[in-house]
Amino acid sequence: MIIDSHTHVQRVPESFWDSPPERLIALMDEAGVDKSAIMSYGGAPREAAVDYIHEVVKKFHPRLAGYANLDPREGEKAIELLRSAINDMGFDGLKLHPVAYELHPSHPQSIAILKAAGELGVPALFHCGDEDYTLPLQLACAARLVPETIMILGHMGGYFHVEDAIAVARECPNVILETSAMPYPAVIRKAVMAIGSKRVMYASDGPGCVPVLEVEKVRLAGLSEEEQHDLFFRNYMRLHTTRKGI
Repeated sequence: MIIDSHTHVQRVPESFWDSPPERLIALMDEAGVDKSAIMSYGGAPREAAVDYIHEVVKKFHPRLAGYANLDPREGEKAIELLRSAINDMGFDGLKLHPVAYELHPSHPQSIAILKAAGELGVPALFHCGDEDYTLPLQLACAARLVPETIMILGHMGGYFHVEDAIAVARECPNVILETSAMPYPAVIRKAVMAIGSKRVMYASDGPGCVPVLEVEKVRLAGLSEEEQHDLFFRNYMRLHTTRKGI
């Protein structure tokens, strides 16, 4: 079984980034992916970030699950929208993309929505790459302030900050590393050796990155079959069956 913990569905007409659900489903089938967590791209309006994702998940259930991509600068409005997405629409988590709204991960507004995610029992998936506001050491500032909230570092530091991402995960037990769009199979193995296979998750960032290639990247990392099972599906299932109330 393979669960992809980070993909995108959003209408962006006449663009390479146009990502209707049918495009993602075809890529999932090609890669042998059973289920994907979907979210809008950074900076999307509410109708794309929550309402559209909700409609797509209902249509393609059980192949797809939803994450709410929200802007912490909206304060209590964003927190209420997160609560509604989780409690009323059945979303699996929160997505934060600080590049889109240029707010430090440890800003009080970011911490407020992260604490809300922890109270709801769902993880917060951060874009974690090579841009300001998304660097692993910046995300570590937030992780220390919300030990009750699981933070997933999407792309685990990108191209140039993977060592920092592993160091942050070593320090902060509430941090999980995620493999998408990070090009080094050897670093996946290094992360597993450093923090254990139960804190590293497979993802593709599809359709921008091709899921079949992202799956092969994990298979090239030299992991045992049991470790691959953790990355490919067990960790996502553990994360989303421990939610409060389940």
